[in-house]
Amino acid sequence: MKKLFIVLMLLAGGTLLSHALVDSYVIDRSKLPQEAQNMLAEYFPKAKIAMIKIDRGLLKKTDYDVKLVNGTKIEFKNSGKWKSIDCKTRAVPEGLILKPIRKYVEKNFPDAKITKIEKTSRGYEVELSDDVEVKFDHLGTFKGIDKD
Repeated sequence: MKKLFIVLMLLAGGTLLSHALVDSYVIDRSKLPQEAQNMLAEYFPKAKIAMIKIDRGLLKKTDYDVKLVNGTKIEFKNSGKWKSIDCKTRAVPEGLILKPIRKYVEKNFPDAKITKIEKTSRGYEVELSDDVEVKFDHLGTFKGIDKD
């Protein structure tokens, strides 16, 4: 009887675990946290959503990966704050980039535009249209350059 109970508990736990790890895909903006919806409405008002991947993990919070029809990819945290924005060949909207980062890029790379920005634990990583990657701290202070 004890063995049967243990087997049933393991099956129930496995079933719950498998449901917790399943990602889902939608195109409905209302499935995103409110802050993410507001950001999309402000900076990408006319963009249509191709797909939203709701990434649920057992030990981590839910993340949201949004792909727009124009190819832009945006990753959001559970709270709705963006983690990364990849606009491919287009410029990331200026309002999403810290002013010191914008000024540094304008001064030192006048012919390039910021096509990707990512928040990391150490600050920001910015990719330019000429394949240069520039790193900044959380305040937007220049830290280094990686050239590909």
